[in-house]
Amino acid sequence: MTDDVGKTGCSGCEEASEEELLARLDEVIEKYKEKPGALIPVLQMAQGIFGYLPEVALKKVAKGLGKPYSEVAGVVGFYSFFSTVPRGRNLIRVCLGTACYVRGGMQVLEALKKQLGIDVGETTEDREFSLEVARCFGACGLAPVITINDVVHHRVKPARINEVLAQYAPEAVGAGGRSE
Repeated sequence: MTDDVGKTGCSGCEEASEEELLARLDEVIEKYKEKPGALIPVLQMAQGIFGYLPEVALKKVAKGLGKPYSEVAGVVGFYSFFSTVPRGRNLIRVCLGTACYVRGGMQVLEALKKQLGIDVGETTEDREFSLEVARCFGACGLAPVITINDVVHHRVKPARINEVLAQYAPEAVGAGGRSE
């Protein structure tokens, strides 16, 4: 499955038309429509193609897999991995599991919200960063932990958020940051 996501990844999504993206999704659906348990893998690949899951993609997946739209939408709503709104190029997830929470995870989250000028579930205007919360990354001894694009950053300090963000988008956090 990872190989399929890689082939249909979102690098260059801005250049592809909706018709081209839907054609890629048709290929994925065709490949998986007869396989049991295909819904979640197809949704993952669809999100890889579009960068999120627009309604037009959900409808196409439902029709292509012969599932009710309500079932497809229910799966998307249940799993936090899926997003029905465009995400930023860099996805930040802040762990608020017990160890991270106790060791300052909320302060890290507040610093990120202030620096980026967005709340949890939102994306910066330049679509550089999206901010989400997670419950546990299994790195409790390294708390507080955040991930950016699945890269783990441990023992994160609120005062050093700019340094972490600058690794991903120096122009977005340089010259005094966004909102201090």
